[in-house]
Amino acid sequence: MSTSQIGVVPSFIAGQWQTPEAAGGTEVLDANTGELITTVTGGKLDIAAAVAYGRGVGQRELSSLSLHERALKLKELAMYLNERRKDLYEVSYKTGATKIDSMVDIDGGIGVLFTFSSKGRRELPNSNVIIDGTAEPLSKDGSFLGSHIYTAISGVVVQVNAFNFPVWGMLEKFAPAFIAGVPTIVKPATPTGYLTEVAVRMIIESGILPEGSLQLISGSARDLMDHLDYRDMFSFTGSAATASRLKSHPNVIDGGVRFSAETDSLNAAILGPDAAEGTAEFDAFIKVVVTEMTSKAGQKCTAIRRNIVPAAQVDAVIAAVGKRIEERVVLGDPRVEGVTMGALASVEQMHDVRAAVQDMIDAGGELAFGNLDAPVVRVAPERDALAEGGAFMSPLVLRWADSRNPILHSREAFGPVCSVVGYDSVEEAIELAAMGAGSLVATVCTNDPEAMRTLTLGIAAHHGRVHILNRETARSTTGHGSPVPHLVHGGPGRAGGGEELGGIRSVKHHMQRTAVQGSPNMLTALTGVWHTGAAQQLAGSEKFGAQPGNVHPFRKSLAELKIGDGLASDLRQVNQEEITAFANETGDTFYAHVNPKAAEANPFFPGTVAHGYLLVSWAAGLFVEPAPGPVLANYGLENLRFITPVAAGDSVRVTLTAKKITPRVTDEYGEVAWDAILHNQNDEIVATYDVLTLVEKEDTTYANWQD
Repeated sequence: MSTSQIGVVPSFIAGQWQTPEAAGGTEVLDANTGELITTVTGGKLDIAAAVAYGRGVGQRELSSLSLHERALKLKELAMYLNERRKDLYEVSYKTGATKIDSMVDIDGGIGVLFTFSSKGRRELPNSNVIIDGTAEPLSKDGSFLGSHIYTAISGVVVQVNAFNFPVWGMLEKFAPAFIAGVPTIVKPATPTGYLTEVAVRMIIESGILPEGSLQLISGSARDLMDHLDYRDMFSFTGSAATASRLKSHPNVIDGGVRFSAETDSLNAAILGPDAAEGTAEFDAFIKVVVTEMTSKAGQKCTAIRRNIVPAAQVDAVIAAVGKRIEERVVLGDPRVEGVTMGALASVEQMHDVRAAVQDMIDAGGELAFGNLDAPVVRVAPERDALAEGGAFMSPLVLRWADSRNPILHSREAFGPVCSVVGYDSVEEAIELAAMGAGSLVATVCTNDPEAMRTLTLGIAAHHGRVHILNRETARSTTGHGSPVPHLVHGGPGRAGGGEELGGIRSVKHHMQRTAVQGSPNMLTALTGVWHTGAAQQLAGSEKFGAQPGNVHPFRKSLAELKIGDGLASDLRQVNQEEITAFANETGDTFYAHVNPKAAEANPFFPGTVAHGYLLVSWAAGLFVEPAPGPVLANYGLENLRFITPVAAGDSVRVTLTAKKITPRVTDEYGEVAWDAILHNQNDEIVATYDVLTLVEKEDTTYANWQD
């Protein structure tokens, strides 16, 4: 569909663009001018076919790729969309969004793709199985183990999104589901779904995604939940009333559909007792309040609705907020130069917001800044900047004499509206914040560490995120109302009780956690990670388990190296002269290494003992292959533990086993984690750790060196 022409918004179902015929439909208007943009059909789509297509074709195609391969496709998609942002901006303006609003929605959504691509390749294995935690021995001889794994759920994820973020709302849910390997069906809100359709069309036309990865439902889909079962996930953003109705569907209650909701949220910002007028914290607070009131015209689920400030600061806060609005806010069509705040998403939305404000005034709120019926901020001078058919509304601030008025803490005006209420003690501020009955986010603005700690710990259980603001973060903060893909987005109670984002956590939301039990060999085969007790192919000392003819594992490229390949070294004896020399050379003259009398008095040591890092250094000398080869670098140790002290006269040996092999999709090398165990002459474990190396996929280093 050309975005400049009037037409019907199509759906993308089962690999085809579809527009079911039906009489009437819902007209969608330009939020700024009231002009007809498009129509959303009321025709019936074959939802069952969409779900079946996702479960069949989508699952098959996604499962053929590894976690890393899917993560890499997200990067490719992000780059593709990044080059087409301007086209998306042009459509976004029609929703009432300014350029900055569009950046938050469009650039923010693309940024989520970049972030998940990076985190997926850095933090996840290059496979389709994620191990959760360490294996648990379930038998005395180690022949029976238990562990947990994550694998993709076998159905689809259906996302139903709100009108305020038609691009970000889709991509922030799509990215983790895609990496997990779960196909997505998107159902955007009607007022701005035409922008989602343009983004989906770009994605489909890119040819980057496997078939069946992404489908789009435009228009009504009242029977959507009827076709889902325990294999599927339903992710909803919208009103609490709608969420409650969906959550009560038999397929959720009895059928096991995984249900996640992000709903209403009366978010709070708390000004600390120390943050008086004139402080850096006061200024930062005012800035964030006005930003949240005017960004997306206040149509954000994370916007600040309740400003909880010291009673003595109420008048100052209202005056400062009003002054900043008057100085910085220019209302009008965002396509007009100089406009900083556009229209609400629709005239219907504007009427709903005004009705909510009137209810709050009737219940005891006082309009302290703004005019409910006419703009009181600057308007762009160009003609038609405030077209008659536009959904324009000026920012409003309410004052409350009764800080515990029920409607203040229960009624949300989803627009450029906030309330200011006073508190007399930090404890009262905590109580007022909690009266929102569960929120997505709260800001705590103070430079007093003790006040911050009391406020944050007091409200944390009622909020999904706490944004701590002071002079140190005023310039660098990502903002009160901007969820970042690294951190959890969601909140308890009224906010829906759901959880999105949060980095790799959200990938696992789309996976099943399963306990598995079996022998070390079977768990190794299942997970692709070597488990203690599984078969080893060791080179080195036959006395300690090596098999004749095995090649040193450091001479093997990734193409040759197998899980379980390793090395068993001979024993190396320790003497006091070496311990003393290491102490003098490094400066680590801790008494347990150099003072026999003091060491003997220590209950942990038999006398002077070798430094732990000396033992690790010796271990490297025992397993290293010095000539150039496919091992390019040692880039670290993990999980190092010292267990049994080693005294002068003792001996140590090392067993090194290839534990996990992770080829990098985009590089000519990969990562190998080696299980390292140090034993003494009595076969007691001295130390355990993982050695991390970078290894070539094909051995070119040795050949180049020879040349």
